[in-house]
Amino acid sequence: MNNNSTTNNIPRLPPGQHKTKKFPVLQKGRIAHINREAYKLQIEGEIEYPRTFSLDELNKLKDKEILTDIHCVTTWSKFDTRWGGLSFIKLLDLVKPRTTANFVEFYCADKGFTTTVPIERIQVDNALLALTYEGIPIDDKHGGPVRVVIPDLYFYKSAKWLAKITFLEKDRLGYWERRGYSNKADPWKEQRYRSND
Repeated sequence: MNNNSTTNNIPRLPPGQHKTKKFPVLQKGRIAHINREAYKLQIEGEIEYPRTFSLDELNKLKDKEILTDIHCVTTWSKFDTRWGGLSFIKLLDLVKPRTTANFVEFYCADKGFTTTVPIERIQVDNALLALTYEGIPIDDKHGGPVRVVIPDLYFYKSAKWLAKITFLEKDRLGYWERRGYSNKADPWKEQRYRSND
């Protein structure tokens, strides 16, 4: 298990955040429900091997569990959350991004929601396609059956109800980013809004 929560002499709580034991549920619209048996994750764009995975196939590929702190742009942080799933490092090895793949766009079943990150943000040990939270399949309210977890960024970059991943040459602003939120979303730099980028 990888724990990025504990570092020597470095505070765990980013500036402007407060610690909570709860796991608040926030999204732009209603909580989505996805039929687990019919679920498909489409992966396309600037890659050599476009793929479509069922939930069963993703579970068979599961290779990673992390214990990590998460930070919401609305100022709450939750310590020591445990996620399991398919590491992006393994996924990248399966789909083989081209040299033109500079960004990764996540498209969600919550219609119209997207968010994009530079590809290097998923080329790290603690970024994954999460399939479990605290040892059980992720429920609807927390973005199941599959959500992104990128703990180094504010949690709106960790898209819920993931339906499609597109590898892009050029960046595209996502739902919240078009509405003024930061496209960089670094909690330690308090990049909450685009004016802070």
